[in-house]
Amino acid sequence: MCGVDVRDSSFARIAMLGGTFDPVHLGHLRSAVELGEALALDAVHMIPAHVPPHRKAPGISAEHRLAMLEAGIGDTPGLLADDREVRRPGHSYSVDTLASLRQEWGDEARLVMAVGHDAFLGLPDWHQRERLLTLAHIVVIDRPDHEAPLEPLLASLIEGREVDSVASLMAAPAGSLLRLRLPSRMAIAATAVRRRLQQGLSVRYLIPEAVERYIAVHGLYREPGAGVRGLSE
Repeated sequence: MCGVDVRDSSFARIAMLGGTFDPVHLGHLRSAVELGEALALDAVHMIPAHVPPHRKAPGISAEHRLAMLEAGIGDTPGLLADDREVRRPGHSYSVDTLASLRQEWGDEARLVMAVGHDAFLGLPDWHQRERLLTLAHIVVIDRPDHEAPLEPLLASLIEGREVDSVASLMAAPAGSLLRLRLPSRMAIAATAVRRRLQQGLSVRYLIPEAVERYIAVHGLYREPGAGVRGLSE
């Protein structure tokens, strides 16, 4: 799925992009495509969390969220709906998922964990935070309106690890941090999508049509008495 070829080795370039995907929307999918292009990745593993450790569990089952992700990805090259957290019992810790991906792709693969800016700010509270950077690089999908100084614990965690280019990031299998601004930065929130679905309002052009169909067929997110609009409009 490479855009401009910025490779400096023959090692696989793999990204983990996790989330609840409740439901997956076009912002998620466009970010995954642009991440793959910017880093010249071989694959982006989009991984629904089974039981998120830092937030309330979604009201929609992990199996439904995985199926919606599969429907949304369709045949998009380089994007994979990865079920490893759905299959794993207990909390979905990123460090366990990265360890699994590292075992699958090998010690020399360039493994990236992509996170949004808000998740990055919470990194000091993550399970086995120091181990994360021994397993993968961190790519922060940055936002221009977030320029505040980092909290001391986070600043200490990433001290000496930040790089300013993809080539520098990919010079080693893991251990660095890159801030990346993607071209589209689509401002779609899953919370707003769920609210519209609950109210029977149209979600056309917010989520893929295949996901909209899946939601309608399975009656997901619907509040009693709410209509269903969108597919037949």
